[in-house]
Amino acid sequence: EVELVESGGGSVRSGGSLRLSCAASGFTFDDYAIGWFRQAPGKDREGVFCIVNSDGGTTYADSVKERFTISSDNAKNTVYLQMNSLKPEDTAVYYCAATMVAAGTGRCPFHHLSYDYWGQGTQVTVSS
Repeated sequence: EVELVESGGGSVRSGGSLRLSCAASGFTFDDYAIGWFRQAPGKDREGVFCIVNSDGGTTYADSVKERFTISSDNAKNTVYLQMNSLKPEDTAVYYCAATMVAAGTGRCPFHHLSYDYWGQGTQVTVSS
């Protein structure tokens, strides 16, 4: 059974940092891309960052450029989203998701409809 479990959310002041974790199980980790998405109240779910586990290829949203980074620990089947210089507009429920990708693709899909498996989400709140 595929399972994705997020952790690491919380409340921070503007300028603070958080590291989210996405622990995956039930599938061959290297065959998949992991994406981080977020959804604020009243807004659509949007892509934040994604990574191809086999080759480390990434895609990210312009809004998080130079503030967020993504990494994958294939030995632990875990993907991390390091979030620095957080802003109030980063406040949202953050979800990780998984989708199978072709080997050597180097690119991960960035639309949430491309992802098949989802975690339960973790709340991130940034106060000014």
